[in-house]
Amino acid sequence: MAEKRERLFSSFPPISTEEWKGKIVADLKGADFDKKLVWRTQEGFDVQPFYRWEDIKDLQQLNSLPGEFPYLRGTKKESNAWLVRQDLVVTDVKEANKKALFLLDRGVESLSFKIDEKDLSDHLFADLLDGIYADCVELNFSTCQGHIVDLAKLLVAYYQEKKYDVKKLFGSIDFDFFNKMLTRGKEKGNFIEISKALIEAIKPLPFYRVLNVTSSSLNNAGSYLAQELGYALAWGNEYLDKLVSEEGLPPALVAKKIKFNFGVGTNYFMEIAKFRAARLLWANIVASYGPTCDHDCENEGENNVCRCASKMRIHAQTSFSNMTVYDAHVNLLRSQTEAMSAGLAGVDSLTVLPFDVTYKESDEFSERLARNQQLLLKEESHFDKVVDPAGGSYYIETLTASIAEQAWKIFLKVLEDGGFYESVKKGLVQDEINSSNDKRHLYVAQRRENLLGTNIFPNFNEKAGDKRPVEIATCCSSSKGSGIKTLNMSRAASGFEELRLQTEASGKRPKAFMLTIGSLVMRQARAQFACNFFACAGYEVVDNLGFDTVEKGIEAAMAAGADVVVLCSSDDEYAEYAEAAFKALNNRAMFAVAGAPACMDELKAKGIEYFIHVRVNVLETLKEFNANLLK
Repeated sequence: MAEKRERLFSSFPPISTEEWKGKIVADLKGADFDKKLVWRTQEGFDVQPFYRWEDIKDLQQLNSLPGEFPYLRGTKKESNAWLVRQDLVVTDVKEANKKALFLLDRGVESLSFKIDEKDLSDHLFADLLDGIYADCVELNFSTCQGHIVDLAKLLVAYYQEKKYDVKKLFGSIDFDFFNKMLTRGKEKGNFIEISKALIEAIKPLPFYRVLNVTSSSLNNAGSYLAQELGYALAWGNEYLDKLVSEEGLPPALVAKKIKFNFGVGTNYFMEIAKFRAARLLWANIVASYGPTCDHDCENEGENNVCRCASKMRIHAQTSFSNMTVYDAHVNLLRSQTEAMSAGLAGVDSLTVLPFDVTYKESDEFSERLARNQQLLLKEESHFDKVVDPAGGSYYIETLTASIAEQAWKIFLKVLEDGGFYESVKKGLVQDEINSSNDKRHLYVAQRRENLLGTNIFPNFNEKAGDKRPVEIATCCSSSKGSGIKTLNMSRAASGFEELRLQTEASGKRPKAFMLTIGSLVMRQARAQFACNFFACAGYEVVDNLGFDTVEKGIEAAMAAGADVVVLCSSDDEYAEYAEAAFKALNNRAMFAVAGAPACMDELKAKGIEYFIHVRVNVLETLKEFNANLLK
């Protein structure tokens, strides 16, 4: 007789959502559920503290499978493998070849070469790819746009000379007309003519993609996830629309030449959802053009529809916008979570930026760490073994649907404004992204967004020394713009770094002295907060165990040579201590109260100007201190 099999947890009674919520509300002890636990994303939707099957049961996306249209769950069926990519700037062709061979021997599976147009010659690729088996590694190339077609012709000629099987050659040529407009304000030539010529030139290489959507620039300019995705879709659709409708090229051909280069930020689960939503939306956009197969294919849809054309080819790059100069090794933590998001989300290739790119040209040590960050995810954590591990997660499936909805609204708005090209020419895209960047900078200044080691928990005694921030490189950086608005590429940490560098350059390191008194718990908490607050500007901080009277505290502060005295106590005690300490100090140093007591207005009326607490703009407040102390 067969054994009776019971379903897991069948002996437990079902619990409704209302019961779960009731238990949470009871534990909140009167606090408002929505205000306490529901948070509003910058993408424009709410995130609940928990999700259940009923939240996703009506989502059509749950019916999709890995490797099948609309590819929400990935374009691969057998594994979640992605290519470890490293980018090289070619200053010397033979040295670049030597380094490329070195990288391939250390786990890199995809190479990108940025080539100066002066190096374009008949023997370029013979020298650059000497000893590299192009059918065993993905190869990507870029040069200035005016020479991009020449590069494509040289590459095709090289592969034909070597008699490679073109079906085994994969890679890309990085032509992106719109990215140059966004980052340099420069429009040169006709993107339709160049795109068509490039497609024709690369025709012998069927698996090479040449029309790029470099939405990583939006990410590096501080965009939010839905913005990056919505504009990326409009970006790719611009190529499709113009080349199909105006030039009559087959939709399947154009779609298979488009490559998306996304950025990936540290919002871990939402980044996973972003890539899943990207594949879903792009698949449906391409399908709307009715691409048809020109050969027998097992992935052919009804009415000879080419399903392969709907596959989004995704390269991801960890974000530059949230990297820092100070406490730079924290960049490793940021890029690691970003790499995890991209890997789990099923990208095709990934570049992890070295931790030191914000202030120097990366060396072998930092590049090795960046490579190994990916190799560890694959070899130690086996992120490449499970296809779409997020599939079926109530939380991530809901995020996927929500991000897709918001991104789709942005996509439609761009179409209403005349398409991506017109929107960029008018500066509409730049205005939206720059507005988001301003908002991010404000939130970092207010500590509503945290950058570990920069605006929260800084390394107290770190000095930049010779390190100076470098800006992200763009093609043809010496070219003059043509009046088109550009993206603001300033990193989120730039304001705090400028402030701290100013402190160092002054030759004077102000000293902030903690006058701790009264309630033991509150004075310790306030002192810790204040120490971190002033350390963000590079100040020396002096904490103390506590004083019996404010007079003794002021006396000790003056003996220590304090430039700032910070009173640390409880809100109730400030009514007693603040005025007495302020009078005892008698303008011999700047004075601040750690906290926002109920008597704050009364204390301000008595001349106390500075109150530091969680609601102040940290950056602007520290600028005021610097203005007074670094004269």
